[in-house]
Amino acid sequence: MATAVPALPAAAAPHPPSASPWPVFAIASVAAFLVSLDATMLYAAFGALRAGFPSASAADLSWVLNAYTVVYAAMLIPAGGLADALGRRRVFLFGVALFTLASVACGLAGSVAWLVAARVLQAVGAALLTPASLSMVMAAFPAQRRALVISTWGAVGGFAAAVGPSLGAFIADTAGWPWAFFINLPVGALTLWRGAVRLDGSPAPYRRPRVDVVGMLLLIVAVGAVALAIVQAESPRWTRNELAGVGLGGLVALLVFIAWARRAREPLIDLALFRNRSYSAVNLATLSFGTAFALTFFAFFFYTGQLWHYSPTRAGIAIVPGPLLVIPTAILTGRLAGRLGHRPFLVGGALLYASAGLWFLLVPGTEPRYLTHWLPGLALNGIAVGMVLPSLAAAAVSRLPAAQYAVGSAINQAIRQIGAVIGVAIAVLLLGHGALQRADFHAVYGLQIGLALLTALLCAAVRTAPPQRT
Repeated sequence: MATAVPALPAAAAPHPPSASPWPVFAIASVAAFLVSLDATMLYAAFGALRAGFPSASAADLSWVLNAYTVVYAAMLIPAGGLADALGRRRVFLFGVALFTLASVACGLAGSVAWLVAARVLQAVGAALLTPASLSMVMAAFPAQRRALVISTWGAVGGFAAAVGPSLGAFIADTAGWPWAFFINLPVGALTLWRGAVRLDGSPAPYRRPRVDVVGMLLLIVAVGAVALAIVQAESPRWTRNELAGVGLGGLVALLVFIAWARRAREPLIDLALFRNRSYSAVNLATLSFGTAFALTFFAFFFYTGQLWHYSPTRAGIAIVPGPLLVIPTAILTGRLAGRLGHRPFLVGGALLYASAGLWFLLVPGTEPRYLTHWLPGLALNGIAVGMVLPSLAAAAVSRLPAAQYAVGSAINQAIRQIGAVIGVAIAVLLLGHGALQRADFHAVYGLQIGLALLTALLCAAVRTAPPQRT
């Protein structure tokens, strides 16, 4: 097999010249917004969940977040193959319907176990609709507009992930945590209606793949075991030897997963994709930045809530300026990336994110000084996220052939979710205990700096710039 993923031909995804592609973009983006929103909204509602289930520990409740992200990550890749094989419209609409119904079940949950089970179903729906939505967007636009459109699509998801904590805080404080899920019902219903009317129902162009159940289970075990070992590190119910065994078991499962992927006829992940240097670098960078992103946002509410004694709503409002910078930054980045490639914005954004971590490490104290001590770092964070997250999503698929749109995107999104699982697990380990001190956050911001610098180093290998005309 060739060592590089071939460039996408301009005619790979024809679209009707008389039809505007923007309704497709709008429908797909609304669904992607919901998925990204739900992935981070509970960061801010975590305190409300602890109050709603007082007998559950912070480590137990972390699985309300991590069960979603682990299953979402493992299901994204087979879902991408199903979207390409069974029809993107069909898989997209089914995913939206399942996600919406599971959201209602989450809001009605009367126990942590019920809530976690409903979150698993919600994750399956989210995994089905996400790669289908991006592949529909890519197929709707001509090749010369894809850099901008994919960056804008990624910006919608990045903005949703960034604004999720703010909205979650407001909802949890005013209406209660169940409404963080109930709000998905009207939006999901509207998306189903518009999607059934406006999306192209043409048959799937590719053959139906087999679902690699073995690979999917191995990936769930690997990610789940590592997250469990991190989250429960200080739990009295687990000994260090037991947790070491769990973590080692997760790493063994990962190695077995890689070995299986090399031998299976139709593996969950086609490892040949990673022979492309840029694709490998983008996905490793996605893992490191996804970890830093989740860790930082989860830590924000611990800091403002326990050190500055902000209410959840006030903390949610305080974070808004950062997310507001994501979309304009991403749109500008997408326009320029079409001419310059993604590397300058990935490296520059990662370095900016490291600078934000340094600011938070050195400047804010225990006295609330929002305008002078917090807002500048928040602005740096927002601009950096707008440069990096959409560019990672766009760079991952920018050189894939049409037959691998959904699968290639799904792998990248899955790796980002794995990073989110690790980031949440680390945050719970470092900050999920009793009264916090300022020194407890040194490790958090040190990790933000280190992971951001690692992201910049990895992104130096990304090559997506168009060839120079002679």
